Amino acid sequence: MTIQQLEYILAINKFRHFAKAAEYCRVTQPTLSMMVQKLEDELGIKLFDRSSQPVRPTPAGMKVLEQAQRVLYQASLIKDIVTEEKESVRGSFRLAVLPTIAPYLLPRFLQHLAEEHKDLDIRIQEMQTAPTLSALKKGEIDAAIIANQPVESELQGHFLYYEEFFGYVSRNEPIFAHDKIRTTDINDERLWLLDEGHCFRDQLMRFCQREKVKVNQAAYRFGSLETFMHMVESGYGMTFIPELATLQLNAEQRELLRPFAIPRPTREIYFVTRKDFIRHSLSKLLIEHIQDAVPKEMLRLRAGQKVV
Repeated sequence: MTIQQLEYILAINKFRHFAKAAEYCRVTQPTLSMMVQKLEDELGIKLFDRSSQPVRPTPAGMKVLEQAQRVLYQASLIKDIVTEEKESVRGSFRLAVLPTIAPYLLPRFLQHLAEEHKDLDIRIQEMQTAPTLSALKKGEIDAAIIANQPVESELQGHFLYYEEFFGYVSRNEPIFAHDKIRTTDINDERLWLLDEGHCFRDQLMRFCQREKVKVNQAAYRFGSLETFMHMVESGYGMTFIPELATLQLNAEQRELLRPFAIPRPTREIYFVTRKDFIRHSLSKLLIEHIQDAVPKEMLRLRAGQKVV
């Protein structure tokens, strides 16, 4: 049994296709198939049901895959230990960022970081909270930037900054005439809100004390904040945007901004890793760059703000 064989079976499980797995592993399909067959012969079981399309792991194969994931993660830590001992900031680093954070935070620090550390290869993935935490626990990513302190026992969070929510209101909405947004003034049927599964949505729903709303998803599903902002700018409805997004607005767009009445809903942004994460020099560097990139007032909870 080799590390390479374990990588092959995990690739097959990921793509559920031998040819795609071979392409991903940069080997020929016969080579990959032969190595997997050797592993199955050694173990005395079939890891995959090849009669189904797409291929899928057998019950015993699933248990082997789960252990293989753990073994490969632990093996990867050996290189990390050496890198950390050298206090070296280089190599690849897999970072997941929430879709409601990435477009507004990454442009503020990533390019500068890349220019300062040319041997560091940061690979960004935009992911929602649940799959992000799952990927972290499986060792599929190295760290994540999410909008809450993790509660999972195997994860740890490092505080980055506070971020307030703002309303973004079209000129045709009655609430546009108000200086501040009160939850009782919000018209659910004219509200553009992200799909379920986004913590951005969940936090606002809790703050507004709504279990369900008849939002515009009936007409537009799988929307993004940017799309909803364009809908508002075209004259229809309202949405909510995070504080960093407001810093990218021009003068005309800023006229559509409305703060909440006190208490103003605010989220906490965290840099999250596994507790057995080793590359502390790199995580410290990233945290410092991020906190240097956001306005200083966002590093503390301000008067009138309420964490949701």
